[in-house]
Amino acid sequence: MENKKELNKKTRKLVGIVVSDKMDKTVVVRTESFKKHPVYKKRYKVAKRYKAHDPENTYKVGDVVVIVESKPISKDKKWAVVGKKEEEKK
Repeated sequence: MENKKELNKKTRKLVGIVVSDKMDKTVVVRTESFKKHPVYKKRYKVAKRYKAHDPENTYKVGDVVVIVESKPISKDKKWAVVGKKEEEKK
């Protein structure tokens, strides 16, 4: 029983930029991360796109959002938008 509670605490969260909002109740979010080449040890950027559930169609292209993993909503949608990430004030 406690294992399930621990798994719920470790839900995956990602931060990314909305690159498409043309679908109904869905946005496409692009996330970027760095990987290290196993032989040459050089770091390189890897981008991945996720379809995320946006029930009110509130997020537009260019918004920086936080998405969390959820139960499958459709064939490709397994993520849900939690909210906008507040940009740091300079």
